[in-house]
Amino acid sequence: MGGVTVAERILDLFDAAGCGYRLLDHPPAYDAEQAARLRDTPLSEGGKALVMRLDRGIGFAVLALAADRQVDNRALRKHLGVRRYRFATPEELEAHTGLQPGCIPPFGEPVLPLPLYVDQDLAAGERIAFTAGSHTLSVVVATPEWLAVARPTEVFPFAR
Repeated sequence: MGGVTVAERILDLFDAAGCGYRLLDHPPAYDAEQAARLRDTPLSEGGKALVMRLDRGIGFAVLALAADRQVDNRALRKHLGVRRYRFATPEELEAHTGLQPGCIPPFGEPVLPLPLYVDQDLAAGERIAFTAGSHTLSVVVATPEWLAVARPTEVFPFAR
């Protein structure tokens, strides 16, 4: 993914857009609950990003939802017209993002070479906290500013 880190790409986008954000350097976090504790933010504010393999020609995509929610299988299938989907394997994750499980940020292009689908409830929140391509770096930013920079492919309800 080149010499610039994912975190640097994200922060450059926020800086270019004039967004105010908080960058947190913390001990390693490997799941959403751990990250929320280390950031001292509510789990519901966490932006969980899942890389999924979707059928019907969509391929790999990032799904972003609140960390205290799960994907609603029926809603996702119905809205996107997919029958089958699955999590990316660690090897696929590495190949498509250059990242390890647990540190995927809720971004698609131009940060990650994938489409980004955002759950409507996450998009309606006041703030979002997420890992920035590293187990030890997180960003907290106003949700509208994140959405303006992340430019999701689509926002729709797919979490429960």
